[in-house]
Amino acid sequence: MQTHVVPVGFDYDRLIAPLVRDRRTVDRAILLEGAVGSQANVEYSKHLARKLATDFENLLGAETDRFVLTDVYDYHGAFEQAYDLITAELEAGNEVWVNVAAMPRTVSFAFANAAHSLMVEREEEREQIHTYYTAPEKYLETELAEEVRAQRALLAELADAFDDDPPGELEPDHITERLESARDLLAEFDERGTTIGAKEIDGSHVVELPVASFSNVKPFEELILFKLGEDGEFDSVSELASALARELNEEYTDSFRSKVIYTVDRLGPGGKGYVEREEHGKSYRTRLSTIGELWVRTHTDRELVR
Repeated sequence: MQTHVVPVGFDYDRLIAPLVRDRRTVDRAILLEGAVGSQANVEYSKHLARKLATDFENLLGAETDRFVLTDVYDYHGAFEQAYDLITAELEAGNEVWVNVAAMPRTVSFAFANAAHSLMVEREEEREQIHTYYTAPEKYLETELAEEVRAQRALLAELADAFDDDPPGELEPDHITERLESARDLLAEFDERGTTIGAKEIDGSHVVELPVASFSNVKPFEELILFKLGEDGEFDSVSELASALARELNEEYTDSFRSKVIYTVDRLGPGGKGYVEREEHGKSYRTRLSTIGELWVRTHTDRELVR
């Protein structure tokens, strides 16, 4: 069965037109909605999701399901949800196609990286996972700007005419107000392009998008990763080894400590990159890296948000 995972933003054609034109098989479409910007933006995105659900069913005969992305700027949450969605489809025996043409970049990168991580982690199923992008035939922003320029010119002519011969029903002040609004909007568009400013997210204006490249993790490596995920940072690898020995009811010996040190090295920057080690005196503080945190989150059972 062919499943398409489609994050919905403010595009319609790019999410369904290529599938119809190329006569692609789509048995199931998973549509993801997210809150982006103003309430008007949210309602518009919901409208598109409803329209897409109807057209995926009518034009492609696909079963559709809709999920919610609670925060489109939360890369970790989007990655986790993508990982869970794709994993569920693979375990159902389906081939998965992930569309990354729409939604904010955080979501697109999260879904693309989650798909790539599963290709690496589940090598035997890598041919069952695909990511794809569709380029638009044209962008509407510049055409909208040109239309506003034409309306600005018309409003200017009307304002001049009203000065000479004020009409009875139309208010000159209203024309002037709309003219100034059009001038301000075009000035911002000409100066800044299609967006304004930089949004602060979780105390920063920069959202790091880590490239996750999961690899097969051995059972003892799993124990260490989950322990770090549960307890957080340890002041030394010895402290981590001691805590792990207590949890496993094993004797804390030099042999066990050496095994933990060796495994942490394999999980560290020179190995799989799931663990960070920071020198602290004669010891190394040990904690999960960003990729390690994602690994723990995506390998812990969680329910999807409907």
